[in-house]
Amino acid sequence: EESASEPNKGGWLSEMADALATVPDVEIDPEGTFKYILVRVKVKDGSLSKDIVRGTKSAQYHNHIFEKVGPAVEALGLECECLGGGKMEHNSQEKTIRVFGESTAFGKADHSVSVEKLKTAFSGYEITWADDKK
Repeated sequence: EESASEPNKGGWLSEMADALATVPDVEIDPEGTFKYILVRVKVKDGSLSKDIVRGTKSAQYHNHIFEKVGPAVEALGLECECLGGGKMEHNSQEKTIRVFGESTAFGKADHSVSVEKLKTAFSGYEITWADDKK
C-alpha cells in the first residue's frame, strides 16, 4: 500500500527510465558526410543516463542538431548535455561509417563511444573512427 504522504519515488524513476528508453540511441542520415553530436540524456536527478548519437546533413553547425534534440528530450521530462561532436561519412551501399573530426562549439566527441552506439544500431556494418580533421 502506498501512503499519500510519501511521493512514489520508485514509480517516478521507472517512468523516467521508460522515457529514457523511448529516446533512440542513434538517429543519423542514411547517406553522405555530415556533422554529428554525442549527447548525454539523463533524468533530472542524474541517477539514470544514456548517451545518444545524432547526425544530419541538414545541420550547418553542430549546435543546430543540439537545438533539435534539446526540446524533444525536455518534452519527455529529461535533461541533456552535448558531450562533443564530429563528422560522419555514411555509405549505406558499402555498409561503412567513418567517424572523425570535431565540433568547434562543443569540442571533440569521444568517437569510440559513438562507434559502440553505431555498431549496435548498424550491425553488419564496418564502423571506424579516427582523430583526423578530414
